[in-house]
Amino acid sequence: MATNPKKTEKSTTLKIEKIRNGIAIDHIKQGKAPDVLRILGIDENFNDVVAVAINVPSKILGRKDIVKVENRDLNGKETNKIAIISPNATINKIRDYKVVEKYKVSPPDEIIGTINCPNPNCVTNKFHEPIVSKFHVKSRKPLILSCAYCERELKGDEIH
Repeated sequence: MATNPKKTEKSTTLKIEKIRNGIAIDHIKQGKAPDVLRILGIDENFNDVVAVAINVPSKILGRKDIVKVENRDLNGKETNKIAIISPNATINKIRDYKVVEKYKVSPPDEIIGTINCPNPNCVTNKFHEPIVSKFHVKSRKPLILSCAYCERELKGDEIH
């Protein structure tokens, strides 16, 4: 959580300490870092170093968030959830202070059981029906999802 803005003559840079092993998630949509922490299950009981930068200037996104977590990797379900809330995010795997793998997240073609349909009349929201939610990705840029059951479309900030 150590953020140290340093002014230089030409620009302002943001310094977040390096981590030895773990992950750095960059290009997170502005304001979504708390959601990423929730996806990763990081709470007050988490014992390793976590660095969070929110509303950082970005040439590509205007503003972005960054999350670094020591001694942590991502599984496929976590990566897919991050891709849903922040489709431009980049995952950096770090070993011995070096990035050993870097990739952009991408929403899967189908999203099953991860998000709920906001349509109260959707069969997935009927208490007597044990049906798991399922969405199809209609578009990646911008991200548009369609419920497989009621065809309700979700866009942008409607996706949680």
